[in-house]
Order: sequence, then structure tokens, then C-alpha cells
Amino acid sequence: MDGYVHDLINFVRDHQVWAAPIVMVLAFGESLAFLSLLIPAWGVLVGIGALMGPSNISFWPVWLAGALGAALGDWLSYWFGFKFKDRVAAIWPLSSHPDLIPRGDAFVRKWGVPGIFIGRFFGPLRASVPLAAGIFEMPYWQFQLANFSSALVWSAVLLLFGDVISLVIEWLWRLL
Repeated sequence: MDGYVHDLINFVRDHQVWAAPIVMVLAFGESLAFLSLLIPAWGVLVGIGALMGPSNISFWPVWLAGALGAALGDWLSYWFGFKFKDRVAAIWPLSSHPDLIPRGDAFVRKWGVPGIFIGRFFGPLRASVPLAAGIFEMPYWQFQLANFSSALVWSAVLLLFGDVISLVIEWLWRLL
């Protein structure tokens, strides 16, 4: 997995025009139920954030692309849960973990709209909370408000975290 992370970061360093589209696709994949297990993209997003300062990659288009990709992934997960409700439990990996649907239900009922926002920042919840919100019919516009606002914050946090790491490393490099 590390090879894929390094390869993508190196590709973006060499082809900066692709930064926003790559971030959008990765954020979408990481936020999409089921696919998120195969695409742990947060490391690439942090790495691309670390390139922003030294490579002069513009923050705004990459940030918005990451937010849009994440929001679309969650929207599709919500729709999938809403449309297929009970049949979702029979799909792998949920079929192997029958406790996840009741836990998702409890989480969505307990936390509601803030739960969508909170779930964005915790790996296993990132894609499963929108799915549960759809299954248990959270009101559409409440979900979308939390979805898009949390996607904007999530994308900014990952990219800025990478940028800060690169600044700290640069500062330490000059000290030594």
C-alpha cells in the first residue's frame, strides 16, 4: 500500500495539473461504502497537502475537489442505503459482520446530524454512517447539510495537516 501512496504523490509532484482530479477521485472512493475498505486515501491527501507549499500547488481547487469527492461518495452511500435498505446487510462485508447495521442505527439515532459530521473523521465510520443514515431514512436535507459541511472541513484538515508537516520538516531541516 505504501508504494501506491508514494507513486501517487510523486505523480502529483511531477504533474501538478492532476492534483485536483486525483484528490477528488480518492476522496470519493474513500467515502463510498464498501469501496472505502480498498481505498485508504487519507495518506495520499496528506501527502499532496505536504506538496502544496514546496510545489506551489494551489490549495483552493484541490480542497474543493477533495470536498466534492467526499460529499459525492457519502451521498451515493446514503442513496444506496435508502434504496436497498434491508438487502444491504446481505452484501459483503456487512454480511460477515451482522452487528454493524444495528450499531450504525444506534449511532445515527443517538447522534443524528452531528453524527454524520463526526463520522467523517473516523475511518471505519466514514463510509458506514452515510449508509446507515440512508437505511434508517435520515431526512435527506439534514443529511446533505452535514455531508457537505463535514466534507469541506475534512478535506481542508487533511490537506492543511500535510502542509503543516512539510513546514515543520523544512524548519527542522534548516535547524540541523
